[in-house]
This record gives sequence, structure tokens and C-alpha cells, in this order.
Amino acid sequence: MSLNEKKVLMVIAANNFRDEEYAEPRKVLEKAGVRVTVACSTLNTAKGKLGLEVEPDVLISNVKEADYDGIVFVGGGGAQEYFESPVAHKLARNFYGHGKLTSAICIAPAILANAGLLKAKKATSFPSSRETLQTKGAVFTGTGVESDGLIVTGSGPEAATKFGEKLVEVLGGKQ
Repeated sequence: MSLNEKKVLMVIAANNFRDEEYAEPRKVLEKAGVRVTVACSTLNTAKGKLGLEVEPDVLISNVKEADYDGIVFVGGGGAQEYFESPVAHKLARNFYGHGKLTSAICIAPAILANAGLLKAKKATSFPSSRETLQTKGAVFTGTGVESDGLIVTGSGPEAATKFGEKLVEVLGGKQ
């Protein structure tokens, strides 16, 4: 499936994002022809938990949702920096509200839950975020990858490739 016209924003933490949850979905997206832009709270080199270094393209505070077809919040311990972020919550709500792919993996689905997007939606996450999702009304499934319409969630690094594949399916209109 070629998605050459599609553009996705991947949001990573400045420190301690999960390397595989960034690299694997990005690889799958780019193989399908999707253009990926990386947003972060800093333009300095972001560092993954396992040592991966990424140069962010744009500050999360400067993102224009209209420029993208979907958003991916990458997990890892550093994703906590966005749990209560009004900027991250507004972005998530804008993407979803405009009928665009809205996704997160590992602990990052808590961002979507805190933004009010998972109420009565099927979702999964790393076990440490389960309570947050359930408290905010999500139907927690505990599966590796879960999709509910335009919302896609993944459980962690072992699900990163399948998460990327589901992102491609949803971007291609196959929910």
C-alpha cells in the first residue's frame, strides 16, 4: 500500500523515549511511503532509553495539526512529560476531532486518556498505564495493539512493529 501523500507527526520525549517504539513504527510508516516529522519539547538532540539519538524537526508547541494526517505519541518513561501537558492534549483532541489518526504506544496512551479521548474506546497500554486508562473510561483490552476507529494504541516495545502496521492500515482507510 502506497501512502506517498500522507504525513505523520511522531511526538517523542526529550529524554528516555523508548527507542523501538519510535524506530519500528517509523520504519513501517516510511516503507509505506508516509513522510514522518518528529516533534519534541526541545530542538536539542533527544535521547532514547537505549541510546538512540534523534534530531527533532519541530517543537511540539509549534505544530500545526492541519499539516499532518496523523499523530503518534511514542512511549518510554520520558513520555510522562506529556501526561498533563495542555499542548499535547490539545494536539491529540485536534487530530481526533478532525478525523485523523490519533495514536500512542506503551505508557503514552495515558496522554490520550488524560485528553479525554479514550472514554468508552477500546485501548491498550503498558501495564503501568492501565489504571489511568480505566479511570478515564477506556475499555482496556490488554492486547498488543488495539484500534477503535481512528484511535490506535500499543502495549509496548514488543508490539512496536505490529503497531506500525496498524497505523499504516488506518492511514490507508482500513479501520
